[in-house]
Amino acid sequence: MWSWKADNPKGVIVIIHGAAEHHGRYKWLVEMWRCAGYHVVMGDLPGQGTSTRRRGHIDAFDEYIVVVNEWLKDAFSYDLPVFVLGHSMGGLIAIRALQEKHHKIAGVLLSSPCLGVAYKPNKAMEILSRGLNVVAPTFKVDSKLSIQLATRNKAVWEVDENDSLYVTKVSVRWYRELLGAMEQAHMQIGKFPDIPLLVMQGGEDKIVDKSAVKKWFNKVDISEKSFKEWPTCYHEIFNEPEQEQVFRTARWFIDGLIEAGDCANVNS
Repeated sequence: MWSWKADNPKGVIVIIHGAAEHHGRYKWLVEMWRCAGYHVVMGDLPGQGTSTRRRGHIDAFDEYIVVVNEWLKDAFSYDLPVFVLGHSMGGLIAIRALQEKHHKIAGVLLSSPCLGVAYKPNKAMEILSRGLNVVAPTFKVDSKLSIQLATRNKAVWEVDENDSLYVTKVSVRWYRELLGAMEQAHMQIGKFPDIPLLVMQGGEDKIVDKSAVKKWFNKVDISEKSFKEWPTCYHEIFNEPEQEQVFRTARWFIDGLIEAGDCANVNS
């Protein structure tokens, strides 16, 4: 876990990264939030980035939730309003963490949350994965995730092609746990807390099924929620050529909650 501190902080942003990636890919976004007056807390999820656990593998999705709860504990120590920004699988982790425990979060921002996948294996592979999950859960396959599917930004392509921390293979257990978490996010939608929510989705997302994201958003019953689709954007909206516009919208949401005075300085 790492922390980046603002000079005159008004809140704390906890960023949860997506599948295959790591905190190092968020340097630009971290600096934007820090310059906007927010401390940032972030780490690498189990099995990813600099984590010492087995790369591309988890025994249970709850491993992610345990780690994110640690990040939240650190964020609350600043005695400032705490916000969560989850991208892709990080968005799914945020949803499941808040369904399991109602932290006193001031607001949640989900970026192309993984509530359904665009690519699905054929029926034979689906059945095989169920069997392997029992007899060989650590067996790894190609993730089918490429940076070209994630963003149109060629500058990001160049950096990621030489990124040794980028995970390219995932275990069968990881895949089955991801599917289970997505199912639980939809089934337990009523347990999502009444927290201000902004969901931003790439209109040309080739990784996440945007229809599943809209379905979840339309069903979640909370007092304050907004949905913003970026029509030309791929999956990684904060890495797209429109990234500054995307950030301005995200900052408008967070700053608005601060300015409205709805964010008391509370601890978990």
